[in-house]
Amino acid sequence: MNEPGGELDLHVPVLARVEGEGAMHVKVANGEVADIRLEIYEPPRFFEAFLRGRDYHEPVDITARICGICPAAYQMSACHAIERACGVSVGAAGETGHAIRELRRLLYCGEWIESHILHIGFLHAPDFLGYHSGIDIATDHPEMIEGILALKKVGNGVMEMLGGRPIHPVNVRLGGFHRTPSRSELAALRAPLSEVRDVCIDLIRWTAGFDFPDLTQDYEFVSLRHDNEYPLNEGRIVSNLGLDIDPSDFERYSEEYQVSHSTALHYRLVDGMNEGGWYHTGPLARWANNFDLLPSLVQDLAADVGIEPVEANPFKSIVVRGLETLFAIDEALRIIDAYRPPSRPFVEVPAREGVGWAATEAPRGLLYHRYELDEDGTVLAARIVPPTAQNQPTIESDLRQFVARHLHLPHDELSLRCEQTIRNYDPCISCATHFLTLSIEHLDGTAEMDGP
Repeated sequence: MNEPGGELDLHVPVLARVEGEGAMHVKVANGEVADIRLEIYEPPRFFEAFLRGRDYHEPVDITARICGICPAAYQMSACHAIERACGVSVGAAGETGHAIRELRRLLYCGEWIESHILHIGFLHAPDFLGYHSGIDIATDHPEMIEGILALKKVGNGVMEMLGGRPIHPVNVRLGGFHRTPSRSELAALRAPLSEVRDVCIDLIRWTAGFDFPDLTQDYEFVSLRHDNEYPLNEGRIVSNLGLDIDPSDFERYSEEYQVSHSTALHYRLVDGMNEGGWYHTGPLARWANNFDLLPSLVQDLAADVGIEPVEANPFKSIVVRGLETLFAIDEALRIIDAYRPPSRPFVEVPAREGVGWAATEAPRGLLYHRYELDEDGTVLAARIVPPTAQNQPTIESDLRQFVARHLHLPHDELSLRCEQTIRNYDPCISCATHFLTLSIEHLDGTAEMDGP
């Protein structure tokens, strides 16, 4: 047990059960938290840099390679941003545009299902149950792991139907898809989705019974908000504390900054309500800002398992992810039942000079893209802001609060709880690593600097 008023140095050199490579470092001196660092050391991947000079059709396929877990999110953000730069609104293009908009929404439902379930069952649940991995859970809860695998398979199936394959889809293009499914092909997804619906409800009730550490803060929850649907691809960027902007204004109201211990840029709101401008994006933010747009069945189940319309305990995000999965299943069923194949699989998107912005809701939170094109459709500049980069200051704030309240815990247990605090956010570290400002000092005393 740690002595009150003593010193403590927690260092986890490799975080387990997160996507990518990162570490954690916590220092306590004289009974006070002196330093908190979520250290991301995965090399920057330069996607924004090598998008420059590409044809405007290419980012849709290139950005899908940023992440193997949420590739559709990158594709959808790229599509919407580039289409906006070209003056095209697919959803407004008659019956064809409506069908394509719904298929894009269905693709996103598949990604939410497979990503949320992977996190719940294999990355986060072991923290609550005292297991080393999700595989170990199968020893005592085989029926639950079987259900989790069935849910994951269904999510992958939706992505494969729409995207051509479940990882790094190849069927998505500007304006829509290379090929759209027939009614019978899409209807084949209905039975598997219906079969796992009760499995998802059981999973929600199971996770709601976990022992949740006590941690709440005054979060500024930032997400999309749509007029009449729980947001996936479209909407305004809002917060529970008054932010309400078009995605084109995101860079005016936020700013990026570097820290020495991370290869990922950090983000803060310029006029944010929290000191330092940190904010929270992800399932809890969507939930808080759009609870009224959820079906009554999801709302009622949430109340039954003890989840509030504004849930401020980040450890309970595992339950909210399950509730969002149930929403995605029902939304997918709705889209399948109403589907009428479009006359063409895509809407034409002619090249033009311009700048386009878009934000969509990746499983982990708000994902922002901006592209600048010349008159021939060549990409002149690109900006990609993933949710994990936005959440890093918030994760560090959570760690600071959690450690300060739990210094009485034994060293090993406190270390594991700190890792669990990080995994609340399902961080995708590979997505977050970013091109850093490069400073070169020459032997002749001159210097040069390059950035994104």
